[in-house]
Amino acid sequence: MALNKVEERIPARMPLDVYERIAAAARTVGATLNQFLVQSALDKANDILERERVITLSTTAADTFFGLIENPPIPNDNLKAAMNQREALLCQK
Repeated sequence: MALNKVEERIPARMPLDVYERIAAAARTVGATLNQFLVQSALDKANDILERERVITLSTTAADTFFGLIENPPIPNDNLKAAMNQREALLCQK
């Protein structure tokens, strides 16, 4: 059974000095230019996605957050009204 290999091509135009610098960096780490560009782009993409998906809290904020989860406050009138409105809108039979 043959494996299907899916690859995409990303063309990139850049000034000669940028190309030479990237090529020198790739040679320094013993990678081909293509390997270096793909790995660098993947590293940057992972950094960006992690930064967007992870919420970092201070110790005080984390303590407050988890304290509220463990001991939620008693619902006030506004929250009760919102819960009733939600039920009326979304829980119709």
